[in-house]
Amino acid sequence: MLEPLPGNIPFHSILNHLDVPVIAVDDARLVVYATPGAEQLFGFGPGAMHGAELDSILPDAELADGGETQTLTTDGQPLTAACNVIRTDGEVVGHLLTLHPDPDEDRIRNTRPYRILSEHMEAVFNASSDGIWLTDGHGVVLNINSASENLNSIGADEVVGRPVADLVKTGIIDRSATLEVLKKKRRVSVLQKVTRTGRQLVVTGTPTFDESGNIRLVVLNERDITDLNELRTTLAQTRKAKEKAEAELTGLSLMELKKGHVVAESPAMRKAMATAQKLAQFETSEILLMGDSGTGKGLLAKFIHDTSPRRGKPFIQVNCATLPETLFEAELFGYEKGAFTGASEQGKSGLFELASGGTFFLDEVGEIPLDMQAKLLNCLDDHEYYPLGASKPKRMECIIVAATNRDLEAQVRKGAFRRDLLYRLNTFTVHIPPLRKRPEDVFELINHYLKQFNAAFRTSKRIGPAGMKLLQSHPFPGNVRELIGIIKKAVVICEDDLLDEYLKNSFDNNEEAAMETGTLPEEVARLERRMLSQAMEACSNTREMAGFLGISQPTVVRKMQRHKLTNS
Repeated sequence: MLEPLPGNIPFHSILNHLDVPVIAVDDARLVVYATPGAEQLFGFGPGAMHGAELDSILPDAELADGGETQTLTTDGQPLTAACNVIRTDGEVVGHLLTLHPDPDEDRIRNTRPYRILSEHMEAVFNASSDGIWLTDGHGVVLNINSASENLNSIGADEVVGRPVADLVKTGIIDRSATLEVLKKKRRVSVLQKVTRTGRQLVVTGTPTFDESGNIRLVVLNERDITDLNELRTTLAQTRKAKEKAEAELTGLSLMELKKGHVVAESPAMRKAMATAQKLAQFETSEILLMGDSGTGKGLLAKFIHDTSPRRGKPFIQVNCATLPETLFEAELFGYEKGAFTGASEQGKSGLFELASGGTFFLDEVGEIPLDMQAKLLNCLDDHEYYPLGASKPKRMECIIVAATNRDLEAQVRKGAFRRDLLYRLNTFTVHIPPLRKRPEDVFELINHYLKQFNAAFRTSKRIGPAGMKLLQSHPFPGNVRELIGIIKKAVVICEDDLLDEYLKNSFDNNEEAAMETGTLPEEVARLERRMLSQAMEACSNTREMAGFLGISQPTVVRKMQRHKLTNS
């Protein structure tokens, strides 16, 4: 019988609150008390163990005096027991056995902490953007995560339970980091090519060891470097082409390129620049620049001027699409005082006169009215012109550079452009390729304008390999102007420093908009509004928008009013 503690607190009440089973025996090895946990452990009902012989329950138990622990068994299950002496008035009256059953694996798995930990580990395993493989010490696959399934274009059921050597043999993977780890017994990194997709991976295998120093598990980490390698290849090709093309350009022209913010990394653009530079050195007139809208014809015209002997003289530029027909002649040739109603009393110098000694750039020359084409042709033939109201001609003292995004041969066939003027203007023709055919320039243009807009808006936005690849694969129907608008909008609107996801969503939304269907008038209106919006992003005013879209400025204004667009 266990005596109460001071204060009449029953001793067994304290024992019942312990987390482990406890048995109290007297000096005759008879059970005087067992906690409910002990009764449950040995299969006894409440109070049924009282008076039982300890040897019938734990025959191997030793009742030592020093509190030593011992390993016992019950029904074949191991448990650890600690024995402590019970004394009354200094005399040993019994012993207290505290029992610690060894943990059962199934019981552990069913505990809430184990389940939570298991769920967390599973979440981490499958949330990783890198591929992960687990293999045992013999190279047999235990598990792979979902990222690895996507990277390798395989299902876990194809590889789990199979030796990695078998996967190499059957061609699922071209080599195995696991086999290298098992051979070298240390961490190993290898380059691996995915057979089914052709993607390139960096695979790092890390071993874990048991108490004997044998490899127990190998953990593989896979990282996709395909995009990075493609960018490196593109850069290497660009550098090679750049070095070759730079040999064709003088140091002066290279300096002018940088000063004029002209990007020419592609072989096609370098060829155009080399031709333009040669024409500039000879002060050649009647140069026709041909290319899509937004390809940089204006920059190339300025480059020709800045690398010519006339670089210190005026450079006058006019967009022919933005000049009203009624004022075309007056703007180009000027007028004398009183030449027409509303004319200035002092008269006005025309653009030809303002360009005297320098370069006159006629942008969108295909938009010149037919009646004005004859007068322009006479000016180019005779090197003189008559201002409105003048009785004497003035000498034309400038180089003429013209540009168009139209097919002038087709315009001639339609009767919208004079053939003799075309022959006169295209004495020397420089073709500027569209941006979709200059992927090397896209990379440099992105970096150039990203740096420019980061400085302008005091941001530190960047574009990663995925975003760069997306931009380089975009056709850019609006060419450089469209690219500028895309980068500027991304820098201003995107909240994240990395622009890749914003660019992807932006292109996805554009594709969805393009897939919308409706009646022909609805589709035309939708396309018109979208092109106007693109022009607004790329241009700073309606004059630039007219050149971008290939229509007159009044037409731009009317269409913006129709679609309720404001150029802010």
